[in-house]
Amino acid sequence: MTSPIKLGGVHHAAYRCKDAKQTVEWYEAMLGMTYTTAFAEDHVPSTGEYDPYMHVFLDAGNGNILAFFELPNQPEMGRDTNTPQWVQHLAFKVGSYDELVAAKAHLEANGVDVLGPTHHGIFKSIYFFDPNGHRVELACDIGTDEQYAELKRVAPLMLEEWSRTKKAPRHADWLHAAANE
Repeated sequence: MTSPIKLGGVHHAAYRCKDAKQTVEWYEAMLGMTYTTAFAEDHVPSTGEYDPYMHVFLDAGNGNILAFFELPNQPEMGRDTNTPQWVQHLAFKVGSYDELVAAKAHLEANGVDVLGPTHHGIFKSIYFFDPNGHRVELACDIGTDEQYAELKRVAPLMLEEWSRTKKAPRHADWLHAAANE
């Protein structure tokens, strides 16, 4: 089955925040994002319901936009307690391992607790939390063209095996060996 839809990328990803101003300032200072746009409304355009909000947009580079909603009339912000905290996260790419290490130093110098670098075989990453409790990852690719091609080749096989067994397929054992070095 083919879809008639041709996507042009992600327009924006939107998350909730506790304080729009604090969130904008944090993403500008910690990750160098540029604050681009804001919408403040009393009524939700898609539903018409009364629910005042501030919707802010930050440029994450290469046309990627991260947005946040501050919702002062809604119950306090929470998270999905049935999903482990490490699962739901925002991941951003940096250009090199040196940039990743520099980002870690910058974050830690500004009081942010950082986990990593963690080696994932074809990329390395660091993890930390924003002021809203969202987990954030910065990652740099380190794999070879051959490794990425092999992972693409085995992806359908791995998904099929996972679907049948719900056990981690090891079609790319070299990936796991590299991550444990």
